[in-house]
Amino acid sequence: MKITKLGHCCLLIEDKGLRILTDPGSYSTAQNDLKNIDAILITHEHGDHLHVESLKAVLANNPSARVITNTAVGKILAAENIAFEIIEGTAAGMIGEIAIEARDGKHEEIYGDMGQVQNTGYLIAEKLFYPGDAYTAPGVPVDILALPVAGPWCKIPEAIRYALKIKPRVAFPVHDAMLQKERVGSAYFAPQKVLPENGIEFTPIADGESRDF
Repeated sequence: MKITKLGHCCLLIEDKGLRILTDPGSYSTAQNDLKNIDAILITHEHGDHLHVESLKAVLANNPSARVITNTAVGKILAAENIAFEIIEGTAAGMIGEIAIEARDGKHEEIYGDMGQVQNTGYLIAEKLFYPGDAYTAPGVPVDILALPVAGPWCKIPEAIRYALKIKPRVAFPVHDAMLQKERVGSAYFAPQKVLPENGIEFTPIADGESRDF
């Protein structure tokens, strides 16, 4: 599996000859010019995960791409006449030969019920778990974890405890576009210290960089 981080939570996942995009949000633009995308997974409706104009640009370049998401996002897409499929709750589906499993979880607290929209994480190819904005336990072994490390709802102790609970072989940081590149501080440094001590590799991926897992 090859993962390219386009920015924040927008990932290009390449596996078994397929190309899957996650969360084309407002904090990245590289997705807008991509070609040969087979499917787009959208975890929730917040603008840093779903930017409708960006999604339209992706679909203009990839008119046969499947959009897979949850009911809450689906209402927004329907209003924009964008076709979509629902995979939510604990439902599963296939993108070609790649299994996709949903894991709904409550969006982590910003303040009270502010922003606590439906959030659906996705287990991809029984290997990579991308949780969106929730510390959801998928209930199955995870090889690779996309670990949120920054944001108004994210505290590094909670992020580290989440990774320790999931116990992947390797984790890489996402939800980090709000960090200054030269001042990431404990958002990267604390996981880099704690996780390897507990048998979890922590490997930051810069925007535009690819890694093979």
